[in-house]
Amino acid sequence: MLSRRAFLGVVTPSRELPVRPPWALAEAEFLTTCQRCSDCVDACPTGLLVRGDGAYPEADFTPGRAPDACTFCGECRQACPTTALSATATWQLKAVFSSDCLAERQVVCRTCGELCEARAIHFPPRLGGVARPQLDASACTGCGACLADCPTRAIRVLSPNSIAYRGVA
Repeated sequence: MLSRRAFLGVVTPSRELPVRPPWALAEAEFLTTCQRCSDCVDACPTGLLVRGDGAYPEADFTPGRAPDACTFCGECRQACPTTALSATATWQLKAVFSSDCLAERQVVCRTCGELCEARAIHFPPRLGGVARPQLDASACTGCGACLADCPTRAIRVLSPNSIAYRGVA
């Protein structure tokens, strides 16, 4: 059933959950605990957190809009007057490369790897072709630094549980 806002075109229905701030509780618990005060949004020094649908905070990894990435400074968690952002919750986001990557067109570009402080992106050599980015998922923090300067916006930061994560080529 569509919500009234979706029916009127204010929001488009999606099967994807929004990306909550680091340390956010599981979605259902987060929605009942968060007061929508925006203290975490105001405290975010990189501008990654925004007021999302329903005034709940979201991490905005929109390609081309990405700020300096998440530094995991903890200021959002410290500013939260509730337990909606808990030190025990983990952020499961990972970088995902699409077929729009310049390496898919045989163009050398290593911008994402150069920006990755965690050194989670590698470019193994390929015979007869340009090296493609390979993600070490265990090293990726999901901070989003890699997508900020991607010339083709070929990187998204997604939850491994999301439908889009499984569908990105």
